[in-house]
Order: sequence, then structure tokens, then C-alpha cells
Amino acid sequence: MKISHESPLCMLERSREYNDYDYALVHLFEENKEYYNFFKVSLKQGRDVILDNSIFELGTAFDSERYAYWIKELRPTEYIIPDVLEDTLGTMDNALDFKEKYSDLPGKSIGVVQGKSYEDLVNCYQYLDKVIDVDKIAISFDYSYYLELCPHPNKWMAYVMGRVQTLTRLSEDGIINEAKPHHLLGCALPIEFLFYREGFDWIESLDTSNPIVHALRNITYEYGGLVSKQSVKLVDLLHTVPDDEQIAYMDWNIELFRNYVTGE
Repeated sequence: MKISHESPLCMLERSREYNDYDYALVHLFEENKEYYNFFKVSLKQGRDVILDNSIFELGTAFDSERYAYWIKELRPTEYIIPDVLEDTLGTMDNALDFKEKYSDLPGKSIGVVQGKSYEDLVNCYQYLDKVIDVDKIAISFDYSYYLELCPHPNKWMAYVMGRVQTLTRLSEDGIINEAKPHHLLGCALPIEFLFYREGFDWIESLDTSNPIVHALRNITYEYGGLVSKQSVKLVDLLHTVPDDEQIAYMDWNIELFRNYVTGE
């Protein structure tokens, strides 16, 4: 499973040493030329780049017309089609509209499954897979459905077990198209990825700023992971300059996170 950790501006160059590919947030292109240029250089270096529609940061997907413009400018390896948080029909409509209006975009398409129930997620998954025929399918870490599926006094653990159980059921029910790669959006607690070491070969990639954000908050992973999560988005720490101690925390967290994923 390929890993990417979103990082502060001052760490972007160094991030190529610990990231398997680079993950870009489109709304920052319009705010920061340095940020955009980093990903342009990454592509020239032969690195893969996923371009995100910034829905997690903005609450709604970035403007479709501007998004298509930046896709054409950057020419990313993959881009995430505009979706609507936990709205199955809205996501399906957006995907169809985007496909019809912008059928000639460079790069491969990623569709994000959205919904508020298992049935919603199945319907959205199958639509993105069979009707839109996206190249890759993404599953988020924080559907409210997970909290209903796996009630737990620690909501972060509920998110962890919710995604694990949902992916397991989707696979057992024959919904997962194993011929297509899948992406995991975000992370509640890093321990989740221990569950995917066997039997989930169809998961190709993941992105999360979790080890970076916690290091910037002076929090290091324990061998058993974390029991809570700092509800801070990396974009809000984009201009942070870590001190030497925080960089050491970052290195430790990144190493331990990779161990959770790979066992190495």
C-alpha cells in the first residue's frame, strides 16, 4: 500500500523522502504558487501525484470549472472527482455531470463513495464502478455510519472498526471490484492499518496527515498507536515551521505508521 502524508510547506521537499507519492489539495493552488510548483516538479521527476478536490478542507468540493482548469494545468497522475459528503445521490449526480462536461481531462479518475448507510455506500460504489467507470475507488475514514455500526465510547476507535468492518463486508458481499485499485482517505487512528496486511491487496494507496499533525502538536506514537486524535487539519498548519524536537517526533511517527501498514 502506497503511503502519502500531507506536510507543511517547509517540509515539502523533504516529504519526497518519506512519501511514496505526493498528495495535492487543489484549493491551495490558487493561494500559493510555491505549493503548486512542488507538485509540478514531482511529476517531472516521475513521481505520482493525486489531486484532491479539497472537500475535507472546504466542506464542499472545489468549484468544478476551476478544478478542471487545474487538472489540465497540472496533469496529475490521478484526480478525485467532486463528491458530496455523505450524500449518495449528490455524489452520483456530481460524478456524472463532471464526466460529461470534462471527458478529456488528463490523468486517471478517482471516485469517492459517499452515503449514510451500508445500502447507500453499496449503491454509490456500484454507480461509480459500473456507470461512471472510474479508474479507482476511494473510501473515507469518517462516515457517520461507522459510529452507528460500531458504537464505542472512543469515537476514534468506532471510526477505525467501522471502516474495517465495512470494507470487509463489501468484499464478502462481492461488491468490491478487485480489478480496480482502491484508496483510503484519511485515518482516525493508525492502528487501523494493521487489519489490512492480508486479504486487502486491492487497496493500493492511502493518504493521511496523522503522523505529521501529531508531531506538530508534540505528540509521539506509542507502539500501540494512539487512543485519541487531534482534530486539526494539516492545511491549518501549512505554514508551521517545526523545531528539531518536532522533526524528531515526525520521523518517529512516520516510521511507526509505516510499520502498522507494512509490518516492516
